[in-house]
Amino acid sequence: MSLTQNNAQPCTTPPLHSRIEVDISEQQLYLYCRYANNHEEIKKYPVSTSKYGIGSQANSNKTPLGLHRIENKIGDGAPQGMVFKGRRATGRIAQMNVPGAGDLVTTRIMWLKGLEPGNNSGRRIDSYKRYIYIHGTAEEEKIGQPASHGCIRMYNDDVIDLFERTTEGSEVNIKE
Repeated sequence: MSLTQNNAQPCTTPPLHSRIEVDISEQQLYLYCRYANNHEEIKKYPVSTSKYGIGSQANSNKTPLGLHRIENKIGDGAPQGMVFKGRRATGRIAQMNVPGAGDLVTTRIMWLKGLEPGNNSGRRIDSYKRYIYIHGTAEEEKIGQPASHGCIRMYNDDVIDLFERTTEGSEVNIKE
C-alpha cells in the first residue's frame, strides 16, 4: 500500500474498486483505489466539514457519520469554479476567497446516499434528502477547518480529480 499527497498521481488507471473515507477530526478525505493485482493506493485530500459539528438530523447543517455511497455525480465537464444551484450549472463562475461569497456549491457534485437506516437513512435523518454532497467551494481558504453547512467541501482542483477517480456507487465512510 502506498500513500500519496496531492501532487502525486495514484489511481491513474481505472481501479477495480475505489472507496472514500472522510476523517472529520483530521479534516481529510482518503481515496483508496484497488487494482486487479490487489495493490491498493491511497490519495489524501484536505476537506472542510460542518462548522456545526456532527449529526444526521434534517435542517441541522451538520455532517452525518457512517457508510454512504455516491448516488449521483453531477457536473462532468463543467469549468472549474462553475456555480451550481439545485444541482444545475448556473453559467456563473465563482470568484474564489471573496469575503461574503457564502456557501456556494462549485465545480463538481458527488451526492451522497446514506446506507445505514436509523443513522443516515430514513425519516428526518436521510443524507440524500438533506442534500449532503462532496463538492467544490468558493471559500477555499477555509479548507482544512470545519466551515461547511453539512457537506464535505474540497478545493476545486481536488474535487475534479476525485470526481474522475470515482464512480456512482463508490462507498464513502464518514467517521469522527
